[in-house]
Amino acid sequence: MNYTVNFKLKNTILIYLSVLLLAFGCKESAGKSGVKVDNIEALNKAIKDAKPGDNIVLANGVWKDVEIKFRGQGTKDNPIVLIAETAGKVSIEGKSYLKFGGQYLVVEGLHFKNGYSPSRAVVEFKINDDEIANNCKITNCVIEDFNKLKRDDSDLWVNFWGRHNELSNCYIAGKTNRGPTIRVNLEGIESINNYHQIVNNHFGPRPVKGGPSGETIQLGNSFTSMAPSYTMVSNNLFEECNGEVEVISSKTNFNEFRNNVFYKSEGSLVTRHGNYCTIDGNYFIGDGVNENYGGIRIINTGHWVTNNYFFNLKGTSFRSPLAVMNGIPKSPQNRYNQVTDVVVAYNTYVNCSTPWQFGVGTNIAQADVLPKSEIRSARAIRTTVANNVIYNEKGLEAIVIENDKADGVTFKNNIVDNKGVKFNGFDGGIKEVSLSLKTISENIKIPTGLPNDIEPYVGFDFGNIKTDLFGKSRENNNSIGAIIGVDVANSNILDKSKYGTDWFSNEVEPSDPVSHVVTNAIEIQAKIDAANKGDIIVLSPGVYNVEKSLVINKAITIQSKKGEKAQVVYNGAANSPLFSLNPKGKLTVNNLNLKGNNANYAFASLKENMSNHFGLTVSNTEISNFNYVLKVFKESFSERITFNNTNISDCINGIELSGEINAKGDYNTEYLTIASCKFNNVKANVVDYYRGGYDESTIGGNLIVSNSTFINCGAKEDNRILLNHHGIVNVNITGNTFKNNPVAFVSILWGAKNNEQSKNTISNSGQIKVQENLEMKLMY
Repeated sequence: MNYTVNFKLKNTILIYLSVLLLAFGCKESAGKSGVKVDNIEALNKAIKDAKPGDNIVLANGVWKDVEIKFRGQGTKDNPIVLIAETAGKVSIEGKSYLKFGGQYLVVEGLHFKNGYSPSRAVVEFKINDDEIANNCKITNCVIEDFNKLKRDDSDLWVNFWGRHNELSNCYIAGKTNRGPTIRVNLEGIESINNYHQIVNNHFGPRPVKGGPSGETIQLGNSFTSMAPSYTMVSNNLFEECNGEVEVISSKTNFNEFRNNVFYKSEGSLVTRHGNYCTIDGNYFIGDGVNENYGGIRIINTGHWVTNNYFFNLKGTSFRSPLAVMNGIPKSPQNRYNQVTDVVVAYNTYVNCSTPWQFGVGTNIAQADVLPKSEIRSARAIRTTVANNVIYNEKGLEAIVIENDKADGVTFKNNIVDNKGVKFNGFDGGIKEVSLSLKTISENIKIPTGLPNDIEPYVGFDFGNIKTDLFGKSRENNNSIGAIIGVDVANSNILDKSKYGTDWFSNEVEPSDPVSHVVTNAIEIQAKIDAANKGDIIVLSPGVYNVEKSLVINKAITIQSKKGEKAQVVYNGAANSPLFSLNPKGKLTVNNLNLKGNNANYAFASLKENMSNHFGLTVSNTEISNFNYVLKVFKESFSERITFNNTNISDCINGIELSGEINAKGDYNTEYLTIASCKFNNVKANVVDYYRGGYDESTIGGNLIVSNSTFINCGAKEDNRILLNHHGIVNVNITGNTFKNNPVAFVSILWGAKNNEQSKNTISNSGQIKVQENLEMKLMY
């Protein structure tokens, strides 16, 4: 009897609990319903019907040509979520974009690739002026090579509007067209005081753009630069972000940059406009060789630069570890304001070539070719540099480089181990000490052995610098530099799994190239198409008569069989190239004999739709009887073009890289190198490499012509200059022979820039002239 009662009681309790659980489950289900969609019509309906707490699941697969307008009104506790069925398995391709409009909307797990946005942005926190996003987020997504077809077609990959929006845990890489990768807009009162978050992302390689407007992040613009933004950029990895001289361009007030890693990025974090930025706890890592890896460049007022670590940076001027610029007196909004009231404190510099530069960008010497409104003569004032540590394995003659006087800067309690090399200590503000170096990891080495009698300078508000680079408290500690003490664990700052998505990696296992042997002309294109990136096409000895352009759309090498030199005769149409250099086509030609019909080209980019870069290296090759050796059209760009140990003869035109004539600071290649080559009877455009437009932030364009011979060239050159390099900033012409070239000038060098020549032999070929200040059209 007792057994029966107990059994019934237990059974009743179980039923009661089951009912409760069922009721609770139904309640949860009602509050968090989900719908799976597999086409844009179903997606649009699901968005229209969505309520707070709903999940809209995009079915795995390719979503092509989709314009997603994600409208909705979620809540803080119950956002509306648009999520991939499997993170990374939903590809957004073709002409597609994503726009947010509403409150508390979240997008997760999408992969944007193989396409471009038909709009002004790939992801935009705004549908129209009446539908702006607030408290919305895109996370755990990838945007990769999603470029417009034309380089000059500007767009943004993430365009912020509204307030409290977030880009987090994403991987973004490969932008080649005009426009910053990320922009925060402040036009309209609904977008100021925005408190956006750009956090925990991996910004992968952005190739050199070849001109301005290639930033990875731009916060605001010149005309909203006095507005408060309060954008937070933190815990991001910037890897090889080389688009232009500014990796980040801060153009608004009260932005914060904390705990980011800038790794081998050819540019700087720049306070371009706006005031009161906090730059704290960031790492700037170079390789000790590349002079383009930058640090922090300061303009404007009230910035605090603290607890940052600079390692192996060899950049100078605009790309110095710390570059403090001169301003323009009474500067207009879009130019350069004077640096005032800036604090640079508790930072550590290890093996940096020019740790501190002041008066960067001063251009007083160019006053005769620039309007008064462009002259940067206003030096930094009321600026404090204190409690910093510098360690150099090789001593520097100058710790501080004064491009203009640093008389408005106060140096206090800074120390340097300069290996006994004397330097200007600025009235004891920079003191020599002997330090050791402790290795924490490959890219973090800590100066140790700081003297006990070094007391930190305590300036106004210095008490607010409460922690060091690693978050250790500075309370009751008199240490200077970015790092307190020596007991520091390896923080693995370059562990890529700490940044970006949880499903995508840009690490690629290297593979050995495969050689594909070709014996006749018909096989060449087929072998190129079948080859993998990096493979080698080997031409057996013989003559190859090619009638149609060979399309190069991947990294490929074409060469003769070892010990032989195959001849490729191109009989294609006039003005068509033997090698058509398509987007992502990076061609290496070695040990070939190339011959044209005097009307066609040896190499050329596409005339339009060069959505990505190309590349060209030519070695040990004979090139003759072409209209153009290389013809590069407008909106085409190659990071490197190299001719080495190559003979070029009997061509109407040579190397033509002057397609960018719009005076916007653009050019067709970052590095043009001609080494140990012979040019004979090239009638015009022997070397024509052009950058137009006065733009001091475009500091690229690199020409090296070395150990080469030019004979009987330039007979039909209209301007009577043999080597044309108008506007190119870095030029080195050395060890060459110029003989019987019917021109007035071998070269006209830009004296105010890094143009130089040496050890050249000139016979019956005009002269090399230095023009100190080059007149150029203003871009502004």
